[in-house]
Amino acid sequence: MSLTELIITYLINLIFWLWVVRWGGAEWLEGTFTSGFFIHIFAPRWSADGIKLFGYGMILISTVLFIVGIFYPLGFNS
Repeated sequence: MSLTELIITYLINLIFWLWVVRWGGAEWLEGTFTSGFFIHIFAPRWSADGIKLFGYGMILISTVLFIVGIFYPLGFNS
């Protein structure tokens, strides 16, 4: 994966999780089948606060992996 692809993928992921935790996405997804599809298989059982907590964790994990991916790129273009 090129650096451009990595950045674009990270930004799309970040925008989705920010929508979930900051812009009302958790309330919209709470208790729906869609939350199980987009978030986690058990997400329909979670409250909006539980979905937000999961979202903050995913932002943290994806940011760490993004930084690691910048400095230690894995790819088939060796």
